[in-house]
Amino acid sequence: MFETSIAGSLPKPEWLAETQKLWPQWRAEGEALRQAKADATLLWVKTQEDAGVDIIGDGEQARQHFVHGFLEQVEGIDFVNKVKMGIRNNRYDAMVPQVVAPLRLKGRVHAFEAQLARAHTQRKLKFTLPGPMTIVDTVADRFYGEGEEGRIKMAFAFAELLNQEALALQADGVDIIQFDEPAFNVYLDAAADWGVKALERAAQGLTCTTAVHICYGYGIQANIDWKQSLGEEWRQYEKVFPALAKSSIQQVSLECFQSHVPMDLMALLQGKDVLVGVIDVASDVVETPQQVADTIGKALQFVPKARLQPCTNCGLAPMSRAVAEAKLKALVEGAALARQRYA
Repeated sequence: MFETSIAGSLPKPEWLAETQKLWPQWRAEGEALRQAKADATLLWVKTQEDAGVDIIGDGEQARQHFVHGFLEQVEGIDFVNKVKMGIRNNRYDAMVPQVVAPLRLKGRVHAFEAQLARAHTQRKLKFTLPGPMTIVDTVADRFYGEGEEGRIKMAFAFAELLNQEALALQADGVDIIQFDEPAFNVYLDAAADWGVKALERAAQGLTCTTAVHICYGYGIQANIDWKQSLGEEWRQYEKVFPALAKSSIQQVSLECFQSHVPMDLMALLQGKDVLVGVIDVASDVVETPQQVADTIGKALQFVPKARLQPCTNCGLAPMSRAVAEAKLKALVEGAALARQRYA
């Protein structure tokens, strides 16, 4: 009961990349960089295990960014001539690559880190991939055409590639494949319409557990400012949760603690495992086990015990390593306290 996991990313050690940045520059290159990525992956596998986390992730240590780490292995994308583009409905600007030709995988994308993590933990292994809609919102298109029709075409093209890699990750021994779709909280009508369909295409044929993570973004200033503009109640989930409840996706990871998301919206996810965010990624203040257990208790009003899994609101990448480690400990200790309270 109350299996713990993290949403995805963890801070990169200072010897691997710039610290406390969402788009950090690597400290090495070539074989030295590959070895540093491996070392960081194993470090975080061991740290999660030592903290007592039930479901282990690779911490996305081998990726500069959760979207671009996938795109680097896709043909038809120009990384040389990046352009500035507003992403998440112009919430902030980013330098993004351009889609200039038909999309095709160059080969495996994440075999290196997935197989490494699988070989070094006996616990369940979760691996994250960007979702199709969020990828479309993080690249500039010069091939598929303007408007919504072009976005949909490109999303389904990416969904096919994601599906190829997801099936290979499953063969690597990954137990849970999670697609990250923060764009679902921005383009609400499109998410409920074609976004969920593209997500299902990405997960097609998988027999391992499938999940989607939808949050209000990393703890960076642009996201914090946006959240402050959303008012007293954040009801974005209300639009997409009914579509997800009808979908084949088995788990939904969401933001909860220190947010203004009405908890009763979780009731819209009947029949799904709900990964409840009990750890705030927008603050360096470390939660107490009591706060974590309290959040779990409140969520139990709307989610059955057997369906609730405590998680983080989002990735911990931009945080300091010490704060992230303390938050992992709080997550595990809070879940243990909740088992005592609500067993």
